[in-house]
This record gives sequence, structure tokens and C-alpha cells, in this order.
Amino acid sequence: MSHHHGGDAEYTADECEMEDVEDDMDDESIDDGERGDVESDVDEFDYSSDKVVDTTAAQARRGQDIQGIPWDNLTITRERYRRTRLEQYKNYENIPGSGDKSGKDCQNTKKGYSFYDFKKNTRSVKSTILHFQLRNLVWATSKHDVYLMSQFSIMHWSSMTCKSSEVLNVSGHVAPSEKHPESLLEGFTHTQVSTLAVRDKLLVAGGFQGELICKLLDRPGVSFCTRTTFDDNAITNAIEIYTFPSGAVHFTAANNDSGVRDFDMEKFQLSNHFRFPWPVNHTSLSPDGKLLLIVGDNPEGMLVDSQNGKTVVPLSGHFDYSFASSWHPDGITFATGNQDKTCRIWDMRNLSKSVAVLKSNLGAIRSIRYSSDGKYMAVAEPADFVHVYDVKSGYEKEQEIDFFGEISGISFSPDTESLFIGVWDRTYGSLLEYSRRRDYRYLDALI
Repeated sequence: MSHHHGGDAEYTADECEMEDVEDDMDDESIDDGERGDVESDVDEFDYSSDKVVDTTAAQARRGQDIQGIPWDNLTITRERYRRTRLEQYKNYENIPGSGDKSGKDCQNTKKGYSFYDFKKNTRSVKSTILHFQLRNLVWATSKHDVYLMSQFSIMHWSSMTCKSSEVLNVSGHVAPSEKHPESLLEGFTHTQVSTLAVRDKLLVAGGFQGELICKLLDRPGVSFCTRTTFDDNAITNAIEIYTFPSGAVHFTAANNDSGVRDFDMEKFQLSNHFRFPWPVNHTSLSPDGKLLLIVGDNPEGMLVDSQNGKTVVPLSGHFDYSFASSWHPDGITFATGNQDKTCRIWDMRNLSKSVAVLKSNLGAIRSIRYSSDGKYMAVAEPADFVHVYDVKSGYEKEQEIDFFGEISGISFSPDTESLFIGVWDRTYGSLLEYSRRRDYRYLDALI
């Protein structure tokens, strides 16, 4: 990913906020490319405005915009503004022209399906991002419980009680309350959280200086702190929490120093460390725990042995750097997301090429999630679009969720009943909630 002090990053994600729609359209100045500087201006945002209230499913059915944007009072229609965004959004590329090269391989999908129905847009939850390429900052642990970054706070939101609470504040000094051999007991100050992962009762936050902060949600305080590296380019790009068949909980951290590190959360210590030829932006462990999917600052990805880090097979097909990956629960197929504006689907039975290529609308594929039952795959662009694909149809049936704003993360609930989308915008920042559509027509036959 782009370095902390990279000079090639000039695009900003907040040049065209919804509050300035009319001005932007008047002077034709929309230039909403992906954010290329490392830090956002979230600490300068004014979240005191309550001009727009939450939007419910009932209001949306009556024709209200799901984000509460008052299109009737603006000088531009939603349709025209959408066309302008599509025409003028600048996708960030590390390899120039990658988005144009990838288009010829993409399959056509049938849009218009509704696998998940809009349930609520909550503006009291302000989801934020810190790095323009890292968008894994929203995690659901149940159909009601969501964890996300909001400036320097890790927040918990309950869609059942409609209340938020601060889980961890990293703006000041954070130090572990437990003693473990490899823990950094002095902790950290003013941590810039670049990535987050939450699963069951474990929360792990990764920082710009290689920080890792581990908190068990059923215990007070922080359990473990460590710094993966003291390299200048140490940013933690992604974290994956997983459980061995034995029940042992581990997590894998992918870093910009080209390292992938595995931590045992029973012993709170490093259990494995692999180094690769380029910065690793994301990893995914296969369901059987044997293979680790590696993607990063190289058009090629790779499958490696999870025990020794040795390459099993390279993955060729993308044209730029990849930032997202995910295994299907069957362990046979997996997906990779790239700045060439594609998500590629791969099959273990023939890895000579990808079996499907799915094209984005605006920009890079920044996040990929499969539902736990394997029926759906959700794919997030940097802004405005989340695509939900029906896996059984060969990814041909698609639901396109269309809104305005940068995407901080997406997450299915473990029971697949909910889909949450974090939206980062000065005026319309929020948490979008969708519920799985169920067919209950069989009940009618009982009456």
C-alpha cells in the first residue's frame, strides 16, 4: 500500500461532500478520487449538526432517501448527481491504466435483485476512516451488535437498543492491564488505528506504527499490546481473527514491512512470522487452516502454506495492487479485490486463471465478505457502491446497494441475518443496516 509518507498520493476522498452538492455542480468541479494522503481530516469534522435524522425502512418505502438527503430541495436530481460521480470519480491506481486493462475480462451480471432489504440508516453512529486504501473498520458480532471506528474511539452500536457505547479510546495512553511475557507494558499513546477486527469476544486494533492492541470484550481493560516492527513503514494493513478446530484463538496481522505475523491469543504471544517480497495488504486463512491467501503491492497474489509460509501457487490475473481477499466457507473458492476495479473469483481445482471477474462502478475493490452460509458475497468499492452477489448463480445475480459517501467497512452478521455498511461523510456519515430477505409465503398456506 502507499507509504505513510508517500509523495505519490495526491487524491482526496472528501473533496465532494454531500453538503456541497449544489456548489460543486454549479462550477463542475467534482473530483472525488480516492484519498491519497494517509491521515483523514476526521478530527476537524463538525458532527454537531442534527439537521438530518435517522431513516427507517418505513420511511424509505414511502419514497424518502435512505440517507435523508433532501433532493427535492436541491438544484440537482439524484440521477444527475450519480451520473456526474460516475463520470468524474478518479480511481486511485499504483499501476496507471490498470482499470482499463481489466475491463475486457469482466462478466455481465443481472442487477436488480434484493437479497438484503434496507432496514435503517443511523446517523448518530459516525463511521470514519484513517487511510484511503484500508477499509476494514466495521465488524458485526451478531445481527444487533456492531463495532466500528469513530475518530479515535472504537464504538459498539446495538441496533436493538439503538444505543452506542465507547469500547476503547486510543487518543490518549493505552496500556495493558494484564501481564504477558511479550506484551509492551508501557503501551501506546495517540494510536492511529488503520485496521480493526472483532470476532466473538476478541477485538484487535492495528496501528500506523505497527501497533497491535488486543481487548477481550468480556474483560475490563486491554489484555495485550505489542509492536510488530519498528520499521519506518510499519503500518498494520489488515487483521484476521480465526479459531483452530481445537478451539485455540489466533489472529494474523499483515503489515507494510512485508511481514505476516500469527499470534496465539491463549498465550498472548507471536507464534509465526513470514516475510514476503512486497508489502502485504490483506490475508485470508482457508477454512481448513492449511492455506494462507496473500495479496499486496504486487499484481500477483499467492497461496502459501500456513505453517511455513512457503508459496504453494502464485495467482496471476490482476493488473494492480490488491487490498481485499476472502475464502468461501466451502474452502474450494476464494476471492481477491484489486485497484484494477475488479473482484476475481478463484477455484482450487484450477488456479491457472480466475473463474469469474466482477467489475466495479467507481473504483478499487477495498473489501470482500462472504456470508457464513456461503450463499452471498458482498464487495465494497471505495465509495457509493456495495455489491451483493448470489454465489449459487455463478455470481451472475447481483444486488447493487447505491448511496453516497466513502465506505469504511462492510460486515455480515455471523448468522447472515444482517449486513452493515459504514459510510464516511462530513454531513451524511452513518451506519447503514440491511436485513436478509426471507420468503415466508409458506405461512400463508397455514391460514
